[in-house]
Formats: sequence, C-alpha cells, structure tokens
Amino acid sequence: MHRDSERRRRWADKMKKRKRRIKYTLNTLFILLLLGGTGYILFKDQEIPQILDTMSEANPFLLLLGLAMVFFFVCSESVIIKYLMKSFKCFVPFTRCIQYSFIGFFFSSITPSASGGQPLQVYYMGRDGIDIAVSTLVLLVVTMVYKLVLVLLCLVVFLTKGAFIAAHIDGAFRYILYIGIILNAFLVILMGVLIFSPSLAEKAVKKIIPFLGRIRLVRRPEKRLEKTLRSIEKYRYGSHYMKTHISVLCNVFLITVFQRLCFFIIPYLVYKAFGLSGTSAYEIITLQILIALAVDILPFPGGIGINENSFVALYVPIFGEALILPGMLLSRGINFYALVIISACFTVYAHFNRKKFGAAEHTKISQK
Repeated sequence: MHRDSERRRRWADKMKKRKRRIKYTLNTLFILLLLGGTGYILFKDQEIPQILDTMSEANPFLLLLGLAMVFFFVCSESVIIKYLMKSFKCFVPFTRCIQYSFIGFFFSSITPSASGGQPLQVYYMGRDGIDIAVSTLVLLVVTMVYKLVLVLLCLVVFLTKGAFIAAHIDGAFRYILYIGIILNAFLVILMGVLIFSPSLAEKAVKKIIPFLGRIRLVRRPEKRLEKTLRSIEKYRYGSHYMKTHISVLCNVFLITVFQRLCFFIIPYLVYKAFGLSGTSAYEIITLQILIALAVDILPFPGGIGINENSFVALYVPIFGEALILPGMLLSRGINFYALVIISACFTVYAHFNRKKFGAAEHTKISQK
C-alpha cells in the first residue's frame, strides 16, 4: 500500500514537471513568434546597418547609467522584500532578496500577464525555508503597492500634463491606454477589497462564481469557488498586517515610487545619449508611465510587440524619424532584453545554490 501511494506521488510529480516544461516551451515559442513579428513590422523597410551605426554613436556613459537604473529598479524590490521580511522577524540576507527579485522579473518576462513571477518567487523562498504564508503576504504587498503607484503616477501626469498627453496619444494607442487604466484601477480596487474587507470579497465570490458557472463562463464552478475561498482566507492574514503596519506600507510606497522612476527615466537617458534636447525628463517619464499603464496587464510576455510599437508611436515627435528605431532598440535593450539576460543568469545561479541561511525558525505568521 505504501509503495503504491509513493509510486502515485512520484508519477504525479513527474506529470507536473512535464506540464511545466511544456508550458514554458510554449511560452518560449510564443515569445519568439512575437519577436519575429515585431521585428518584421518595424524593420521591413529599414536599413539595418544604418540603424546599428546610429546606435553606436550614442553616449556610452549615459547608456551605462541606464543599465545602472535597471539594476536599481530590481534591487529596490529586493530592499522592499528584505524590509517586509524583517517586519516578520524573518532575517533574509540581502543577496538572497536580490536573487528573488531577479527570479521574479525573469519569469514575469516570459509568461503572459507576468503570471509566472510570483509563484516562482514563492517556490524559491520556500526552498530556503521561508514559510509560504510569509512569502505570499510579502509578495502580495509588493504587487499591490507596485500597481497602486503606477495608477497614482498616471493620475499625477494626467493632472499636470493633460495637454501634452492629448497631443501625443491618438489612434489605437488611445484605446489600449483606456483599457489599461480600467484594468489596472480594477485590479487595485479588487486587491484593496481582498485585503481590507475579505468578508465582503467572500460574499461576492459566493454569488459571482456560481452565476458564471450557470451561464457557462466558468468550468467546474464548485472547484473554482473552493479554490477562491482558500485564497481569500490567506488575505485575512494580510488584512490584519496591513491595518497594523501603516508606517511600513508608507515606506514601501516611497521605495516603490523610486523604483518606478528608475525604470521610467531610461528612455530619457537614451534621448540625451543621442545629444537631443527640447523635451524634459518629466515629459518623457510621462510617456513611459502611459506605456506601462497600457501594456503592464495585457497578456503578452514582457509586453513584447505592443511595447515596441507603442514606443515608436509615442516618441516619433521627440526622437525624430531618423532616431526613433535606434532609440527604441536601446531603450528596450536596456530596460527589458538586457535585464532578461541578467535575470536568467541570476535564476540559474539561484537554482543550483541551495545553501540554507536559517530563516525557517523566524517565519511563522500568527493566524489569529
């Protein structure tokens, strides 16, 4: 009997690993297809050698500064993770927090809607002995504040740069932006309800999921409802933490604003690297906020395709026809493609670095 159960468990683990490999293989093929289609659309009528020559004329110091901003962007999340872990008396080395951040970015970049980042972060944290309740709550706070900062920054730039925005957004991007605003605002509100009023969320899903099952929009509604209610139960612990650690949340908010600005400033550094002037850093950051809001929640790994096309559509009046493609390649090369490569290296290192640091004894959340 014991041997049969052990055999079934091993078979189930084997099937899970096989499904995971198939999933990431399909994601990789989808990414390659997106890259190929995007490259064809953008460069089909362009002289590639000329674009490369133009890129080589950019100021290397400012490009390196852009890479530094990317590193600050990732490490800001590491600071937040360590800070939140410390609030739970979970003392994680900062170097390990950096690994978690790069792992999250890598898997977020290769999965639709960045859905793979946090589950893998939870996995690697658990492998290091961090209680899953702690890791889940920490990453919940990181995600909620990250989205909240984006929505608030969007509100600020709309209030202060409304005329500038109206002059630069038109066509299809306008509708993509509106969809992004609605979806991000809805997500922030939903997470807020889950955290600050989990009982209200529980009542809502008990009515909504069965209804969606009756109209055939949700398969196996009973199983989906059970899974959702288990997730809401985890948010109850988050609710208590959020209500009793307001100062912690304020500090996380400020660090996240810095983190976001490190990322949004990169196109301005590329702009200055070409010796251009006439557009302020704030105006270029405004456009980057709009792009992030439009594509962050769309089901494209890393925003591949839509990000590049949005950059070209919004920045042509700023970079000019001759520099728009070199500018896009350098900006995306720094804030995405180079970062994916660096993150992949950190992920491989973390996968084979199994050294424990004794976090498990400090990582239990009170479930009262």
